[in-house]
Amino acid sequence: MNMEITIVRTPISKAMLGEMAKQQFGDMVKVVVDIGRGIMAVGGELHSDEESALLDDGSAQRNLWGINLYPGRTASDWIEYDSMINIRPSEGNRSRSVDSATTKASIVGVVSRLVIGA
Repeated sequence: MNMEITIVRTPISKAMLGEMAKQQFGDMVKVVVDIGRGIMAVGGELHSDEESALLDDGSAQRNLWGINLYPGRTASDWIEYDSMINIRPSEGNRSRSVDSATTKASIVGVVSRLVIGA
């Protein structure tokens, strides 16, 4: 089940994410989005693995948000905001979700730019 974590800086296809999902969780792939740098990490077994890869690459933790992508779903419900790394009471995010509408919009912006067919 372990796949290599890929830091996505240039657009990839939704179909490619679908293939990654089949290799790991079936219908879903875990992703950590860096809303500051406009990149994302894909392929980790845990969001924290992808978070570590982005931190090692120079990302700031406050900009990293964990999501799950379901490539087989329609555009309106293929992003799931659910990750342990999102729990940040000191920054006003008290749940595994993403509570800020502005942050959600930033995540959607990065995903839409980096995933062809999103």
